Amino acid sequence: MIVVNILISLFVIVLLQFAGMYVFSLMTPYRDMEEINKGNVAVGITMGGKFIATAIVLAIAAYTNSSIWHMSLWFAVGYVCLIAAYWVFDWLTPGVRLSDQLKQGNVAVGSLLAAVYIGMALAVGSLII
Repeated sequence: MIVVNILISLFVIVLLQFAGMYVFSLMTPYRDMEEINKGNVAVGITMGGKFIATAIVLAIAAYTNSSIWHMSLWFAVGYVCLIAAYWVFDWLTPGVRLSDQLKQGNVAVGSLLAAVYIGMALAVGSLII
């Protein structure tokens, strides 16, 4: 029975991770993987930051909850905070349209945004605990 629970948990964690990445990809007016295939380093860095941030929130939600449902709920709460962080950061930088800068390959913006995602994931993770 323990093996079945572990397999189910692993399946749910992988599903949530990739669902989170899919939702993040819907937030940009361009296709993330197409930009990465073109060699757009800025989008690659940002996507890596999204993946790490999503994994941090998911890991903390999984570690602090024994129920898959509670883990999923806390992941959703944390994930909404990550999405809100993007929109707030975009709003707070009115002279810079983040998605346009990323599409143009601005590595500085990509690195900064990845750091914002990871920092927010750590901050949100501390709320989940």
